[in-house]
Amino acid sequence: MAVMEISVVPIGTEGSSLSSYVAEAIEVLKCESDIKYQLTSMGTIIEAKSIEKLLSVAEKMHNIVFGDEVRRVVTTIKLDERKDKELTMDGKVKSVEEKLRNK
Repeated sequence: MAVMEISVVPIGTEGSSLSSYVAEAIEVLKCESDIKYQLTSMGTIIEAKSIEKLLSVAEKMHNIVFGDEVRRVVTTIKLDERKDKELTMDGKVKSVEEKLRNK
């Protein structure tokens, strides 16, 4: 399993609000199978069985934002992959929460 955080930001839009572009990118995720995702205030966390799947989805999200008004898009990606045990979004959060309870 692999986990990716992605933020897709169009540059040079008319206004300062980007939520409509974020919504376009999230629509890509709704059409994908074999992934789990969570929208956050600063990006989207995506979980898949392989990095290849995550990068394929990232490319689609990046490209969907381009249009007549948008000629430049900056996409930031963070990847986390483990080979020694299962890695999930929920598992990462639970691990930290458990350590906080034990303090």
